[in-house]
Amino acid sequence: MRIVYVLTSLGMGGAERQVLALAERMAARGHTVSLVVLRPRQSEEWPTKIETARLNMRKTPASFVAGLMQARRFLRGFDPDLLHSHTFPANMAARLLYLVSSVPVLSTIHNVYEGRWPRMAAYRLTDFLSPHTTAVSKAAADRYVRLKAVPQSKCTVLTNGFDTAEFAPDPERRARARAELATDREFIWFAAGRITPAKDYPNLLRAFGCVHAAHPAARLLIAGEAVGQESLAVQALASDLGLADSVRWLGLRRDIPALLDAADGFVLASAWEGMPLVVGEAMAMEKPVVATDVGGVREIVGDCGVIVPAKSSDALAQAMLSLMRTPPEVRSSVGRAARDRILTGFSMDAKVREWEVLYQSVLQEN
Repeated sequence: MRIVYVLTSLGMGGAERQVLALAERMAARGHTVSLVVLRPRQSEEWPTKIETARLNMRKTPASFVAGLMQARRFLRGFDPDLLHSHTFPANMAARLLYLVSSVPVLSTIHNVYEGRWPRMAAYRLTDFLSPHTTAVSKAAADRYVRLKAVPQSKCTVLTNGFDTAEFAPDPERRARARAELATDREFIWFAAGRITPAKDYPNLLRAFGCVHAAHPAARLLIAGEAVGQESLAVQALASDLGLADSVRWLGLRRDIPALLDAADGFVLASAWEGMPLVVGEAMAMEKPVVATDVGGVREIVGDCGVIVPAKSSDALAQAMLSLMRTPPEVRSSVGRAARDRILTGFSMDAKVREWEVLYQSVLQEN
């Protein structure tokens, strides 16, 4: 098959990383693959060797139209069998490209919340331009069907996949990482994700404040890109809660496996999600997980972690404290069960095969 993946950007987000992993594996399996990226180059991007057409779209009508015309010319030369688009802007652009290329479009939704009602209306009005839509979690699919953004008959769930070779525990790497972080006996909690409202870091900090009061030696590492005023407010809150010396802001990092190795537990405090990659990555690294019940978190964690209500710092704190009181051998057992769950149901290689089957189905119907 000749497949073009349409993305909004190649920025350091989970959706972008997932699409690149899928595209690279499809290319390795003998398919001819290319990328179409809407936005200009970002300051930080995931690297890729796949042929990439950049449309350099900006938030103006003229730029958008010029970008679509450039994409049309690229598609004529590449002659794809299928466009597979991801996230709202790319989904809309790919659907409009169908009007000028007649190439079937498979749309993928990566979050339970991709915007307010105008975006849901846009999904509904352009649905006829895409023969099929997938969501990364049942929670996301159910919400978009309920909002009538996607017909149930045209929507299926195909969850994210995880590289279980890259994300595998390594005792030597753990020792190195903990030495570099200048920590030894402290219990380290790790959280990751851009500092945005969706991740609800205030909820996490308030919960960790309770944890720190009971265990002053505990530490919280947070890896994630700082975004605007939100990051300043969150870091100020940490100081107000007396956590300035116990919370380390690591910024944007590319060594997540090493940081997960260094950690003793992983925590997610999000207010909303689709199917957060870092939860599955933590599970693949045999880390016990405490996470809020948002998006597809429950679907991936199953009984291999602790799920608490969103926006409840008390519940989050109690779950974190309970895990810290659990004997190390029990935590290790939970971690091994978590990795087994990822290996069994969420490996990237298995997901690639599922995508191939779906691609063939879409093409046969068109």
